[in-house]
Parts: sequence; C-alpha cells; structure tokens
Amino acid sequence: MLEQLLPPPIAAVERYDDEQPVELFPEEEALLGNAVPKRRFEFGTARACARDAMRHLGVEPAAILPGPKREPLWPDGIVGSLTHCSGYRAAALARTTDFQTIGIDAEPHAAAPKGVLEAIAIPAELRRMPGLKVDDPKICWDRLLFSAKESTYKAWYPVTRRWLGFEDADITLNADGTFHSRILLPDTPIAGFHGRWLVQGDVLLTAIAVPVRRSRT
Repeated sequence: MLEQLLPPPIAAVERYDDEQPVELFPEEEALLGNAVPKRRFEFGTARACARDAMRHLGVEPAAILPGPKREPLWPDGIVGSLTHCSGYRAAALARTTDFQTIGIDAEPHAAAPKGVLEAIAIPAELRRMPGLKVDDPKICWDRLLFSAKESTYKAWYPVTRRWLGFEDADITLNADGTFHSRILLPDTPIAGFHGRWLVQGDVLLTAIAVPVRRSRT
C-alpha cells in the first residue's frame, strides 16, 4: 500500500501480521516493561519494518526509541514515520538529503467512534463532510480525516518541534486520493502539506512526504 502513496527513494516496508519473530534491542525491551501481548506485537513488528527500511537505505539497524512527544528517534541522517493498526504495521524512511519529513498513519477502514469527528474537526471540515459522502459513500470520511490529521502531525513535529492540535490544521480531503493540510497556527514556519490516501480492504492509509528543495545551479 505505502509504495502506491510514497515516491522513491523512500524505503517503505509493511506487514499485515505479527507472525515473524522480532528481536528487540535491550533499550526497547526496557520500554515495554509488562506490556500486554498486543502492545508487544505492534511495537515489535513496526520496529522490524523500520529496521528493514534502514537496510534498504544502507543504514545499520538500530534501536528506535521515543522522543519527548513519543516521536520515533531515527539515526543521524534519517527521517521517517511509523504506524500500526489492526492487521497492519508499517514504516517509511528516507535520507535527510532527499526528504525533509515523512508522516504516515494507518487506521481501520470503519466509521470513527461516536463523538470523534466532533472532537477533531473544525467547522470548515464539518461543512465539507456531506459533499464527500455524496462523492463516494463507500469511504469512511470521518476516519480518513482523523488519519490525515495524524499524518499531518507526524510530518509537522520533527521539523518544527511545536505541538499541533487537531484544531490547528484545516484538512481538505479530495475524492481523487489526495488531501491538503493547511496549518492555522500564527507565525507558522510551514504553511501546509500535500498528502495522499488509499483504502485497501479493511485498512485506510494516509501519507505525507516533503522532498528536499534542490537549489538551481
């Protein structure tokens, strides 16, 4: 799925189960403590995806620990993003010489729980929902909006080191598989992001990747 949304040379790795054994670094094991099996599986398999992506980039696999906002800390020279949901785990990594930031998010393709849409959406997004449902009634647009907000935050934070609430981004979803995130914060260093989305089976996926701007010579 990810390869349909992200351009090369991003290394994208995904798994649909936790059947392959995963060996964690001691630092990662310490983070899990007495975590329940479900948490252990999703944690381990997502990191296995990330380490496979590191190998694709020619980088020695390393422990992936969380930063102050729970963001994954990558080896020097690497940007990336992790995601997991029921039946899906994935990682997308690239070199900082090629991409500024990456944000990916996977969600079950099902209607969001009651009250979630009202909690995450700003008035402009709520006004656009009826039209989206007419465009394609098969898509769970409320869940897609949530996922796009998650991908937006994951792409935003590593670059700015600033918090971004659900109310701080106006997401325009398009039926053609694209979306645009407009950042609403004052004095923002980033005006917004362009992203893509895909539904395949029971999984919904959103992705943002911002390439490094090349100077003209």
